[in-house]
Amino acid sequence: MDGEISSGEVEQLIAGDEDVRVVDIRNEGSFAREHIPGSENVPFERLPDWVDRLAGADRIVTVCPHGKASVQAAKLIKSYEGTADATVESMAGGITEWEGDLSSASGPDASGDGAADEGPDAPF
Repeated sequence: MDGEISSGEVEQLIAGDEDVRVVDIRNEGSFAREHIPGSENVPFERLPDWVDRLAGADRIVTVCPHGKASVQAAKLIKSYEGTADATVESMAGGITEWEGDLSSASGPDASGDGAADEGPDAPF
């Protein structure tokens, strides 16, 4: 992992059309409710099987609710040989620190693997 990045810096990267992949590791239900436009939803437990899709990326930012789990996700991504040359950062403070616009899964910027359409996770 190459450190943490502020939500404001992430917003500037996205607005400046930088080549950055924002990976939101929250569950599908949370992602469906709101997420950073253009981000990809990969729940943390699926990340080990999905990380190869990030091979060749120049810059990757991980996002979680409060900026704690995304540090672990960034470490996992950085340990993969296909992302060894990428800058991999965790967004400090998580989605709660994001001050920009957020999209919902039904919005035009929704992305991910389609699982977000399943709705929020239920305890039963």
